[in-house]
Formats: sequence, C-alpha cells, structure tokens
Amino acid sequence: MSARKGVVVDDRHETVRLVEPDGAAVPGAQLPSPDRLLAGYRGLVRARRLNEQAGALVRQGRLAVYPSSRGQEACQVAAAMVLADGDWLFPTYRDTAAIVARGVDPVEVLTMLRGNRHCGYDVAAHRVAPQATPLATQLLHAVGVAHAARLKGEPDAVLALCGDGATSEGDFHEALNFAAVFRAPVVFLVQNNKYAISVPLHRQSAAASLADKAVGYGMPGVRVDGNDLAALLSVLDDAVERARAGDGPTLVEADTYRMDAHTNADDAGRYRSDGEVASWAARDPLARLRARLRADDLLDDDAERALVEETEQMAADLRAGIAAESPVDPEELFAHVYAHPTPQLREQRDQLRAELEVTP
Repeated sequence: MSARKGVVVDDRHETVRLVEPDGAAVPGAQLPSPDRLLAGYRGLVRARRLNEQAGALVRQGRLAVYPSSRGQEACQVAAAMVLADGDWLFPTYRDTAAIVARGVDPVEVLTMLRGNRHCGYDVAAHRVAPQATPLATQLLHAVGVAHAARLKGEPDAVLALCGDGATSEGDFHEALNFAAVFRAPVVFLVQNNKYAISVPLHRQSAAASLADKAVGYGMPGVRVDGNDLAALLSVLDDAVERARAGDGPTLVEADTYRMDAHTNADDAGRYRSDGEVASWAARDPLARLRARLRADDLLDDDAERALVEETEQMAADLRAGIAAESPVDPEELFAHVYAHPTPQLREQRDQLRAELEVTP
C-alpha cells in the first residue's frame, strides 16, 4: 500500500487518507469524482439524521434499543456505495445506516429494533443479510455466500462489516482463514471504533493494528481513515474490484470512533473522557467532506437547504411509519421456536402471560 497516493503515517501506522480533518486535500491525493463525493455527502447527512431520529424514538419508547453509528457514518455510507446491485452486504446490529444507504426503507430496517421477530426487510431482494447481534457470526455467513458465488461462476462480491471487538472472536479467525484459502470474493471491513462496548482496544488486542492481522491469513490488509469518505471509497473500491476479479479477500481496518454510547442502555462516561470524545468530534466525517466540497465550489447554500428538507422528510416518514406499525405480540417469542413447544417453553409462556396480566 505504500505506493498509494494519500498514505499518511498516523499514530505510527500507515493509514490511507485523502482529505484532512479540516477539509484540505492530502498533497497528491486522487479524490473520487465530484458526483460521487456529492452522493456520499448526501448519504452522510441522511445517516446522521437517521441516527438522531432513531435515538429519539428510543427515548419515546417506540424502539426497544438503538446502537448508534454517529461518528462512523462514512464507513456506513462507503460500504453501501462500493457495492453493485448483485453484491451482498452483511451488517451488524450497528449498521442500520449502511442498510438504509443500500436502499432499504428505514421503517423496515428498524422493525427488528422494535422487538419484532423478523428483520423487517426482504433479504434476497435487497441483497442485505439480517443484522447480526452475536459478534462475528455474520462473517462466516458472508464467506459462505461469497464462496458459493465463486463456485457458481457468478460475478458477485460480498462486503462484511464488523467492529474491533469482533476481531477477538473465533468466528473472525475461521471466516478469514477459509476466505483466504479458498480465495472467496469477500471484503472484511472492520470499523475500529476503539471500544467493544466498554472494553478499550488495547485490552482486546496486542497487534500494532488490526489490519496487520491480514498477514497471518495471507491476504492484503489496509488501514484507512474511517472518517474520510473519499479514502474509504478509494480503498473499498480496490478491495471489491480485487474480490470480483477472483484475487481473493481483503481486510480493511477503518480508524473511526463511536461518538454516542454503545446503546441507550450504556453510560459511556464511565469508561471514556469528555476530552477523548471532543478530540474525535474535531474529525467529524460530515464536517470534513462538507469543507472539501465547499472549498471546491461543489456545494452551496441552496443545495444544503434542499438536502436538509429531504432528510427532514425522511425523518417524518420514519416517525409516521413506526407509529403505524401494528403492536408487537410478546407471545410471538415462543411461536416459531419448535413445531411443538417444549414443556420449558410452555412454562415460560405461562409466566409471561401471568406477568402481562399484572402489568399489561
């Protein structure tokens, strides 16, 4: 990767960056086309508004939980933008914005987080797997789909998302090892947001960088500034093209930060400082790309007003869609586990019924 223009040394690591946090272009950097940067900025603004609105719906009691990706929106949007229609996306519970950027209705995406038993959208139609809550399990599924596509001679590529915490799981190792041995057309995008819930990265891994783990599997590993949409598009474009060409998998580590707490049930102030959060706020992916677009006269006040109106309409549609959803039946928890419920399930169902009679 040292031959790539835009590689900088950041915290002793080689990191691909094309736009600095203040919006200045890295000398010699080859930026994506203006149309693509504008499309990416639209995606970032929509993703930020989606995170804000979903958080509000949690506070109103309309969603059970929402793992926000605020601060990580560039990873979310880039992951969707680099895929063709026939490619597959394998997201985690934190990747709602990536699924929406892939074109799925936000109301459908948030169905699961309302407590529904299904993921809310047509997986095959959108080529987006259900959001995975267990860490790293989706990586194995992604490799399986990629391997199947290769065996069938299909041109599809697969992009699998995970966090830094997932790289400590056995499923991560098995997925990357199999993908490398069988040259599966898959890209692993690790969003290194520095915490596995409350566990800091240095308590999870002694590796100099998560991208370095690729060496052990025999695949390329690239570290990219995860708050720089232009750099993400450049790196992921190359990785997807490599997969599609039959050259095997790539591990991409995106250096980013989760600005909100892990979920609404988490108190992030117990394990990180205000100063640390402020330092990452200065690297905000939206402000960075906006500054670049403004400097190049690609974005003006009228375009920004139109984008705000569009995203506010998206938020209004989301509120209306969630409000119109039919109430969830708690007993559905037991309805589709076995054809004939076990005695233990029947006992748990009866306990729930008794509890609901007391506190409906």
